[in-house]
Amino acid sequence: MVRYFPNPYVEEGIVEKEPSHDDLTLQINEYIKNITTRLQPSNRNVDGGLYVGVTGVSYMFYYLFKNPLLKDSKSFYIEKAVEYLQPALDCSAGERTSFLLGDAGTFALAAVVFKAKEDERYTDFIKNYKALYNQYLNPKFLKCGGDEFFVGRAGYLAGALWMHKELHIPVLTREEMYNICDVMVESGRDYSMKSKSRCPLMYHYYNTQYLGAAHGLSFILQMLLTVPGYLQFNTSAEKDVKATVEYIASLQTKEGNWPCCMEELVLDDHKLIHWCHGAPGTVYLMAKAYLTFHDQRFLDSCIKAGEVVWQKGLLRKGPGICHGIAGNGYVFLLLYRLTGDDNYLHRAKMFANFMKSEVFIRDSRLPDNPESLYEGIAGTVCFLSDLLTPEIAEFPFQDVFSNFNQ
Repeated sequence: MVRYFPNPYVEEGIVEKEPSHDDLTLQINEYIKNITTRLQPSNRNVDGGLYVGVTGVSYMFYYLFKNPLLKDSKSFYIEKAVEYLQPALDCSAGERTSFLLGDAGTFALAAVVFKAKEDERYTDFIKNYKALYNQYLNPKFLKCGGDEFFVGRAGYLAGALWMHKELHIPVLTREEMYNICDVMVESGRDYSMKSKSRCPLMYHYYNTQYLGAAHGLSFILQMLLTVPGYLQFNTSAEKDVKATVEYIASLQTKEGNWPCCMEELVLDDHKLIHWCHGAPGTVYLMAKAYLTFHDQRFLDSCIKAGEVVWQKGLLRKGPGICHGIAGNGYVFLLLYRLTGDDNYLHRAKMFANFMKSEVFIRDSRLPDNPESLYEGIAGTVCFLSDLLTPEIAEFPFQDVFSNFNQ
């Protein structure tokens, strides 16, 4: 079965009206109504954390609260953010050190939301987040693989950097972040040697060498590139990180995609064009590498990734950001910010249009968690919000443009 809808906007001469500010806000409000009707902020909906739990809906409301073009509803958004966050504060999401699935992400969001409400309790949640720090320094703290985004060190760093940006204060010291980065680099070197990898750094998650953003190498490398000053601090790490980024770039297929994992290099066709596995997630590493090393080939890699997403990115899996149309639409917002080319903004808007089309509504699949941040329409709302302010658009927790030096 074909994983994607044919892109009706590909043919030259077919022009569809771009959604206006009013169109986008109407779409946002319709989705919000669906979410608040179908997903209640209750303890039974805490499992899954930011990824598919109520915490992710809280993030969506905070994201809307920040949008300068939606300021008339600011008080409603921040109150809803607290309402959907409260169940996760009342009971654990189950995995204490996991950023995307557990308590680490809850603490990060709570710190930011309570600060936005000018509630002094935000400092308690910063302390809760920092209290997890030492666990990540244990080289074997997770047998399944402790370096990736969902449950590992990269996720903890992503959360700390996001909090820094939102709170305008560093949450971890440079030394603390560098210590975690050092553990990640050593972990990658050790596993690379054990697995006889072709590049200096390699990682596994449940014994699979994933390359994509969700559980794989690309997000880990992006965090090592993003922690301010780390590559200058540890020059041997810089050498290995850059060599590994170059290796990942070399694995891009002719049409612009990447294999899901190293075990699939032998396949001729790499069909997953998702944020979690494939070009729509790996493109953020290439973008960060371009901004870090100023090497044109990394920008060329981003542009090539954008082409395969344009051709095959209208996924039948639904509207979400992990493996859906909104997540793929974010690729064009990234490229718009990287290049300033209005054509990419047009493409992002066409992906938003398609989610209102009869064929998508009729034939797309219903996600397992249809109201959630990563699988469902809460993430779609973030994408639509970013279409209102594309000059500051960013995929959740994956900003490649901030330098965190304030």
